[in-house]
Amino acid sequence: MVTRVPRVLLRHRVTVEPYAGESAYGPQYRHAIPEVPALVDATPRMVRAPDGRQVVASATVIADPALDCPPGSRITLPDGRTTTAITVGHHTAPGLPVPACTEVMCE
Repeated sequence: MVTRVPRVLLRHRVTVEPYAGESAYGPQYRHAIPEVPALVDATPRMVRAPDGRQVVASATVIADPALDCPPGSRITLPDGRTTTAITVGHHTAPGLPVPACTEVMCE
């Protein structure tokens, strides 16, 4: 039974700086997590932001289900572009032969 996305499918590497909140100087991030195995799809998609607005996500990142990447996190994609996590979905299907993963929609 498959419990996580097989690492062999996560061909890209991204850097994630988990969002830690706002300060008087703007957004704050925790220490960067470099070389995170991921699968990156740069197809634009319409998504709903946490505040209800419809926005276009420029990339989707699929990674391990344990990825620490709350909305607002800064992500550096394989092409060097830095983006922000709009929504984060943790997909699980206990008892089914499908992989668990984290899906991040990026600005």
